[in-house]
Amino acid sequence: MHILLSNDDGYFSPGLAALADVLSDLGRITVVAPERDRSGASNSLTLDRPLSVRQAASGFFYINGTPTDCVHVALTGLLDDRPDLVVSGINDGANMGDDTIYSGTVAAATEAHLLGLPALAFSLVDRGYRELEAASRVAHDIVEAFMRRPPVGGALLNVNIPALPYERIAGVRSTRLGKRHVAEPVIRSTNPRGQEIFWIGPAGGARDAGPGTDFHAVENGWVSVTPLQLDLTHHQHMEAVTRWVRDLD
Repeated sequence: MHILLSNDDGYFSPGLAALADVLSDLGRITVVAPERDRSGASNSLTLDRPLSVRQAASGFFYINGTPTDCVHVALTGLLDDRPDLVVSGINDGANMGDDTIYSGTVAAATEAHLLGLPALAFSLVDRGYRELEAASRVAHDIVEAFMRRPPVGGALLNVNIPALPYERIAGVRSTRLGKRHVAEPVIRSTNPRGQEIFWIGPAGGARDAGPGTDFHAVENGWVSVTPLQLDLTHHQHMEAVTRWVRDLD
């Protein structure tokens, strides 16, 4: 078994190192990750310049691009043999609800899925890597189970782990994505030259966080596992849009 690891926090991330260490007994590990923190990069590819690949003393490869770049380059030319599985993380902070759209951690897994490989994205809900060892054990348990018996139709999974000691984690729940309120306003400031600048504001609070959602699961001590899909077609609106288009003729 050959497992490709990536993330969006950078090749130096404690979460990535912990994941590489804990999964090493499940197969051969290759790491290809961004050279710096690319949180929020989403599914962006770098198309306006070439990318360089370097190797750190740890053996990890790092690329001056996005998480999507890392997985794309790894799978389409860098690696001599195709991995069996791609795992992204462990992210420093949650990727739940609407956050998954922006997440570079989820994007790395998504790119693998687009290129035909099963993939999992792992995030540790609290920032600062509190309870990283426990989260690593959870990741190992889930990857091992995934390898032994992949879920039917669940080739792309988003996993969020509460920051709790391993023995206090309630278990694993399958969930749907919740929803957040509208993001907080941008923060206006000035740079040292007096020019106005804007910082993107924090994410809004959870709006849809009821039973069955990823927000509800982790709040109650459960590991949240959400199957994702890439079909952006709004199938429920197809009939209405079809009628609307017909009326344009």
